[in-house]
Amino acid sequence: MITNTQSILVLDACKQGIERWKVAFNTQNAAGCAAEYEADCVMHARPFGVFTGREEIQAFWQKIMNDGFCDVDYQDTKWEAEGENGFILTSSWTMNKAFGVVHREHWLLQADGTAKLHSDDFEVQGER
Repeated sequence: MITNTQSILVLDACKQGIERWKVAFNTQNAAGCAAEYEADCVMHARPFGVFTGREEIQAFWQKIMNDGFCDVDYQDTKWEAEGENGFILTSSWTMNKAFGVVHREHWLLQADGTAKLHSDDFEVQGER
């Protein structure tokens, strides 16, 4: 059974992970975005498709950045514990040119104490 203190530490690591990802995105650093995913992560980016592994994920984010998308912000973020070493994030989000929802980001604590995305499922719902 996980203690409350352990849960808080895991949640803090997950929150730091999403903050690192947002900083990387907002500074147009696709490699930095990809670094926040586990090496074999599967990312479902609706309606664009499914991207597996950091190389494909980095290429996806680079294309989005090259197309002029920036300034991501999450709203109404919710965290739910998933097992003893992870959390599920759900949220709505906006960017300069689009908006949508995060259906399910599964963040997992790594051996080094950081959290990485184990899986990612988000959707672009419209343009701004």
